[in-house]
Amino acid sequence: MYLPTIEQLDSAARIVYGAMLPTPQHAWPLLEAELGTRTWLKHENHTPLSAFKVRGGLVYMDALAKREPGLRGVIAATRGNHGQSVAYAARRNGLQATIVVPHGNSSEKNAAMRALGATLIEHGAEFQESREHAVALAARDGLHMVPSYHPDLVAGVATGWLELFRACPEIDLVLVPIGQGSGICGAIAARHALGLKMEIIGVVSSHAPAYQLSLARRAAVEAPVTTQLADGLACRAPDAQSLATVLECVDEIIAVTDDEVAAAMRLLFKATHNVAEGAGAAALAGALQLRSSGRLAGRTLGLPLTGGNVDSEQFSKILR
Repeated sequence: MYLPTIEQLDSAARIVYGAMLPTPQHAWPLLEAELGTRTWLKHENHTPLSAFKVRGGLVYMDALAKREPGLRGVIAATRGNHGQSVAYAARRNGLQATIVVPHGNSSEKNAAMRALGATLIEHGAEFQESREHAVALAARDGLHMVPSYHPDLVAGVATGWLELFRACPEIDLVLVPIGQGSGICGAIAARHALGLKMEIIGVVSSHAPAYQLSLARRAAVEAPVTTQLADGLACRAPDAQSLATVLECVDEIIAVTDDEVAAAMRLLFKATHNVAEGAGAAALAGALQLRSSGRLAGRTLGLPLTGGNVDSEQFSKILR
């Protein structure tokens, strides 16, 4: 298991802050009333791409450009936010980005990636098929394949957690959504680098439970993906590196349904007037589940609103 040092995280933060400001964390009274405990909401929906992924893309692409100055271009597979991050960071470093998405992907996320200058290719019915196609195109066209998980991505993502933990060191419980694992590994990295002891609980979709099943079995388990709402959690097969970190450092992963995610999206809008995509509301959905079983009493909670990139038509239906 590899975790970056505090010096490496501060170096990553300097790269991130060349493109954006730190995001805020707020203790929203209506949200705290609903959860019954002190709660800090970390607004990663306030980055330039309205998602935490941009941090990892900036750090990864900065290191890649230095390692391979003659690089022709990059390619990545995504359901949206990772692709936006790759396109944004590639453009800042003078590289062309190609992004492969599954058919039926969010039309507004697709439009955002094109607006960032990416060449968009639709292939496959779900993420894993898109990823396999991207790997094939990388070999054919001489492109660099940007993975969904990498130590540089983790270091970048961890800078958001570093901001939260330094601002609110009293937090003793955080819930973190899990897609391919960079988010929860970033939280683990920041906790480790700062020498803190708060509990970290992972949150997956009930309709994409690969990481939860893998933690229970202590080995990689593939599982079908059927979520219609939390596309950022649509993981069929765990990443080997991130899973190793999760198995060593996380004691619990809970699962939330699409209905629970939708309820959390509505609550975030009502209590904070912030828009959350499905995966972005998953941590709150998990907290509401823990509240119902009395597990939040006396805790100081940290929750990330990891992204706000939800299609407008879908969000209007959820609010209604």
